[in-house]
Amino acid sequence: MRKMLILGAAAIFMVGCSTNPYTGERRASRTVTSGAGGAAAGAAAGAIAGAIAGKPGKGAAIGAAIGAAAGVGIGVYQDRQQAKLRDRLAASGVSVTRDGDNIILNMPSDITFDVAQSDVMPGFYETLNSVALVLVEFKKTTISVYGHADSTGSEDYNMQLSQRRALSVSNYLAAQGVSAGRLQAIGYGESIPIADNSTESGRRANRRVEIVIDPVDSQF
Repeated sequence: MRKMLILGAAAIFMVGCSTNPYTGERRASRTVTSGAGGAAAGAAAGAIAGAIAGKPGKGAAIGAAIGAAAGVGIGVYQDRQQAKLRDRLAASGVSVTRDGDNIILNMPSDITFDVAQSDVMPGFYETLNSVALVLVEFKKTTISVYGHADSTGSEDYNMQLSQRRALSVSNYLAAQGVSAGRLQAIGYGESIPIADNSTESGRRANRRVEIVIDPVDSQF
């Protein structure tokens, strides 16, 4: 009975909700289960269960152990992958950021493609090779490649260009050994700007390809 109370209380602290910034999809958030955060949540849950059972101190200790064990899951897996990506891409011009369990690589188009072109520049091959090596090592993820454009030119042209660029990056990663079944390429054209299109610096920021690395729940 006490074991059931502890596990039930731990579950309360480990369930949350987040929104994918690109698709708007709501899904469970597991960031609290990574590393020390998992242990802290487990300790708090254990204390509650222990108090119910009349032994709060023992409950907290057991809960901490449960939380730490749970922490060696999605959160820690993504932490390790993010660290490797940051190490390999340190001088590449590609930013590596995190949104919950997602890892996001932002690739400005001026280092990835020639103007109005969708073929990856040869000088960027080494960077994509580094990305592919990490993705091959960390197989428990799906990879979405999103192409974006500024508002210069027609909306239809920008959409097609962004789609071709996303597909070029996706195909290159597949050629380097990343399973094609894990990859999808989507063009958003000019529809999701991250800066002001009325300025050159803003347009430059909006011309980009993003890679979003998302863990597959069923593999954890």
